[in-house]
Amino acid sequence: MEAVFREDRGRLLALLAARFGDLDLAEEVVSDAMETALQRWPVDGVPDKPLAWLLTVARRKALDRIRRDRAQAARLAALRVESERAAASPAEPGFDDIPDERLRLFFTCCHPALPEEARTALMLRFLAGLTTPEVARAFLVPPATMAQRIVRAKRKIRDARIPFRVPGPDELPARLPGVLRAVYLVFTEGYAATFGDDLVRPGLADEAVRLARILHGLLPEEREVTGLLALLLLTDARRPARVDAAGDQVLLEDQDRALWDAGLIAEGRRLVVPALTGPGAGPYAVQAAIAALHDEAACFDGTDWPQIVALYDVLLRIEPSPLVALNRAVAVAMRDGPGAGLALMDDLSGAPELRRYYLFHAARADLLGRLGRTGEAAEAYRAAVALAGNEPERATFERRLAGLTGR
Repeated sequence: MEAVFREDRGRLLALLAARFGDLDLAEEVVSDAMETALQRWPVDGVPDKPLAWLLTVARRKALDRIRRDRAQAARLAALRVESERAAASPAEPGFDDIPDERLRLFFTCCHPALPEEARTALMLRFLAGLTTPEVARAFLVPPATMAQRIVRAKRKIRDARIPFRVPGPDELPARLPGVLRAVYLVFTEGYAATFGDDLVRPGLADEAVRLARILHGLLPEEREVTGLLALLLLTDARRPARVDAAGDQVLLEDQDRALWDAGLIAEGRRLVVPALTGPGAGPYAVQAAIAALHDEAACFDGTDWPQIVALYDVLLRIEPSPLVALNRAVAVAMRDGPGAGLALMDDLSGAPELRRYYLFHAARADLLGRLGRTGEAAEAYRAAVALAGNEPERATFERRLAGLTGR
């Protein structure tokens, strides 16, 4: 039951939401069907086609609810034809006969009319299968707050009549980046937590990779979908080496690369090729290529920094932002020396988003320390400590600050 719930709940929800146009109703009847299964399967045995069994039960429960609700009489009339057809052929559908409607649910959860935080919350709740308390922990808010946020988002979908559909070819280029960004934000929070006692939140990172795999399975020809999956796999491959036995952060240059997941690296590298093939590579594909260069290096000193700088040049052209420019400056520092990188960072110091970004100050502190400008480095590390959200990263900066000041 747990395996079916984890793997197929999103598919059931997507199918029922698309059919009935009501995410609340879909969630309720899927839960009811699961409860019925918990009662029946231990007695009758697990059916040969669990998903088909659950779909049949959930659909019948949905029709029963609609019949009982006089306010939905018009909807019942619209569903009458299918109801009669389903009653005439009660046999359970085979697994292969059940359409996979999760792509509709991806685009519904990430509709531009919804706030960004609501999009990621809905996606975690309905596609990744997290409970509301689990989603609340992902956003570091009380469960009651998250429950209200999800209710408001579902109400918005209903009241604004946001359609459960896949955008047409003319709409897809504008809508797909929002879906990809939502998956990427989930992974980013899992790979480097914004707040808390842990550097990594493995469950969240795992769910983001699973969502990216689902999306890639549904849109295999979309190069940026392929690029996103490649980027997540190549980055996530380093997760086992990012924290030591004491829970302290291990920086990239100090990581034991033998701990990196070779299988994920190989899979990610295979995906980079089609993501980059053809004109106009997207930002996720370029970032995946950068991640591949890091993963291919036998040691930190053997990293192909000139090629990484060249890729950041491409990324800066297609997605210009202070954060991309900061990452490029770090790569330039590795290629040309700390002075060259620091000059670029100083040029970026006026960007408000970087002044509030703890890794900007940490990167400057590192370069200032290498140049022997100890006092300025210490000041930059203090800024990084003050802005850092999770404890392992804060502890890293405090250790480096102590190394500079002797305290």
